[in-house]
Amino acid sequence: MKNMTYHEKRDLDNMHKIGNYLSKLPEFCYDYIIGIEPNTSSLTRLNYSMDLHVFFEYLAKYIFKKPVEQITLSDIDKIEARQIENYISYLSFYEVDGKVIKNTERGKARKLASVRSLFKYLFNHDKISSNVAAKIPMPKLHSKEIIRLERDEVERMLDAVASPTTFSERQKNYNKNTTIRDNAIVTLFLGTGIRISELVGLNVEDFDFSQNAFRVTRKGGNQAVLYFSEEVADALCEWLEKRKTLEIDDDEHAMFISLQNKRICVRAVEKLVKKFAKESTPLKKISPHKLRSTFGTNLYRETKDIYIVADVLGHKDVNTTKKHYAAINEDMRKSVADVIKIHRE
Repeated sequence: MKNMTYHEKRDLDNMHKIGNYLSKLPEFCYDYIIGIEPNTSSLTRLNYSMDLHVFFEYLAKYIFKKPVEQITLSDIDKIEARQIENYISYLSFYEVDGKVIKNTERGKARKLASVRSLFKYLFNHDKISSNVAAKIPMPKLHSKEIIRLERDEVERMLDAVASPTTFSERQKNYNKNTTIRDNAIVTLFLGTGIRISELVGLNVEDFDFSQNAFRVTRKGGNQAVLYFSEEVADALCEWLEKRKTLEIDDDEHAMFISLQNKRICVRAVEKLVKKFAKESTPLKKISPHKLRSTFGTNLYRETKDIYIVADVLGHKDVNTTKKHYAAINEDMRKSVADVIKIHRE
């Protein structure tokens, strides 16, 4: 385990979780998960396994009236489209161990996508005679409000990291030990637009300050080299000097560490961003992804090149970039406002 990278450890953890879910599902679900492995990430397969667990619990309780493990391919072949539609409706509110679970349209869409993927696999491998799940349309997804920081809000957030004013004395004492690290994390988010999983997985040796560059493992496992400004370099170098004074094991290569001198986790980064955002922009729910949106929007406004933004953010499809950054479309519309002349000059 010590010689494994962060991403390898994460994949191994996901595989253990997948195994736990598959142990509670019919055997053909195992074949399905193995079948899609070459073209999916471990996180995608984990999400599919979780979603299928919910689906088969529903089938066992409301359709077949028998334990999940006893559901056969013959049973799956008998499922009608209306029964899957009823399942999607059921997902609005359902109860698990006394806890009410609610799914929005996006939650329903993901769970239906998992069911459709399973049925497609089974049909393509001649395990079932028809693919009724393909008949069920995906729920209509309404556009979500795009939240990002404006330039003055970015300044206020960085000021909050350096000198919080609304924190309790306990929070201020805690913050004294993490200020330099937190400033480096927030500055790196705002200056490069990397994902939270990418930031958490960074190692010290991934950085080359002679080039102001760093190596990042993208979503899906591909690696890329990104570049950062002198402003970001200053924040990172200050943190590295602080890091040298800490009692960290020689085999701990993580760029960002917790107070326990171990690699910082995703949840801890989410909490610190939320903490400082609450002080600087209390009316906006700012997450690491919103800092990514802020970077993407600012980069577009400076370059006016959607393809550069997509490349730097690691989007395979430029439409993904357009969808997530409302200001980009807004600026595009503004840019053509004066193109059409009503009166001749």
